[in-house]
Amino acid sequence: RLPVWAARPAFLHHLRRRPRLLVVGPPGAGKSTQVPQWCAEYALSLQFAHGQVVCTQPHSLAALSLALRVADEMDLNVGHEVGYCLPYEDCCISETLLRFCSDEVLLREMTSDPLLRQYGVVVLDEAQERTVATDLLLGLLKDAQRQRPELRLVVLTEPSLEESLRRLYPDAPLVRVPPLSPPPCLIYREPSPQGRVPAACQAVLELHQQEQAGDVMVFLASEQEIQECCEALRLTAASLEVLPLHPGVGRQVQKLYEMWEPPAGGPMRRVIVTHWLADAAFSVGTVRHVIDTGLELRSVYNPQIRAESQGLRPISKKQAEARRLRAAGSPPGTCLRLYPESFYERSLPALPPARITEANLSRLVLLLKRLDIADMGQCDFLDRPAPESLMQALEDLDYLAALDDDGNLSEVGIIMSEFPVDPQLAKSLLASCEFDCVQEMLTLVAMLTGTPLFPPPHSVVPHPRSWSTF
Repeated sequence: RLPVWAARPAFLHHLRRRPRLLVVGPPGAGKSTQVPQWCAEYALSLQFAHGQVVCTQPHSLAALSLALRVADEMDLNVGHEVGYCLPYEDCCISETLLRFCSDEVLLREMTSDPLLRQYGVVVLDEAQERTVATDLLLGLLKDAQRQRPELRLVVLTEPSLEESLRRLYPDAPLVRVPPLSPPPCLIYREPSPQGRVPAACQAVLELHQQEQAGDVMVFLASEQEIQECCEALRLTAASLEVLPLHPGVGRQVQKLYEMWEPPAGGPMRRVIVTHWLADAAFSVGTVRHVIDTGLELRSVYNPQIRAESQGLRPISKKQAEARRLRAAGSPPGTCLRLYPESFYERSLPALPPARITEANLSRLVLLLKRLDIADMGQCDFLDRPAPESLMQALEDLDYLAALDDDGNLSEVGIIMSEFPVDPQLAKSLLASCEFDCVQEMLTLVAMLTGTPLFPPPHSVVPHPRSWSTF
């Protein structure tokens, strides 16, 4: 029985009586799978008079995975009663009652229907991820409810964001979800001179050698390191079922939740190798051991040079705690941090920076202009963007001829806002019509925005015998 079920009576009580509701609990408590089903039950009790139920996720892969899992739990068909809508894939019909989508998809729906009249309940899941789209939806939905009092808004988050959300929604009741127990045992280890990937592989093999029950989840910094780790483990231990988890795995993600019995003479344990994607999403009940390298590779936009760059940086204390709780439950698990406790105390920030403070805001400003929000001060933000970033975004849009002399959207800007890509790429597509290279430009934009088509080359990994003692 998931911990979230203890909060079900209070949740349904407030959902019937209040327009907004905050649900706060640790990862792995069952919020993402159970709360949307309860909202569907509430909407069904009203015969869906106010609309369907939509649940957003910060990552498209999480929305796809949840739709498949919830449809299986409700014994319904994906693409019919339960569906999902991603930036490049729509698996819904007009009769879909419970829809899972990425936060960007719902944000784009608001450009054509600012009041979201087809929905009666909106669930914003994993709000603590602080993506640009989720932060903006928190403010826009607050305004939409003033004109649609019957619209229900449910925000699911971890305790780290509770104080900020209480300031944004001071009248919203709070429902707390109890944590999983008992908590996992925490172990620190000095970093290995051989690097993060060999150290993580060595730790997996040590756990496997000790024959401790449960699956293993390994947190690395990037997709390249995930690939290297998976290759090394497959070469070293045939008795391990190695499963990568990153945005490129697609529907293969459902292997995490399949009923798995170790076959006779086959793999005896599963190892899930992932990165920041699983900080909050993708809870797997069989995981009893977590290995955390404490670093992540993130893209940050620099408005001064108008460029985005990737950098390796420490995760936050909140992320480290969320990763530790992946091993919570019974029997008690373990969390091995491949860095010393002094690094945790001194180098890890308390919270990760909000994405709205690190992203290129040109697309955000174009969307707000489309919603007739001329002044950024009219929109509620948990963390207001830096003024220089907003000015830079306005200058970029003006350079692309998306704005007229009064600062409003031009005809070109209105057309650009219809494209689900960055303004620079949208303008390139429009310009390609003039230069008779539409097909070529479509190919380039698809390659730049879609899932990578080329698998990464096989990285040079030290031979397992050079670092393994088994």
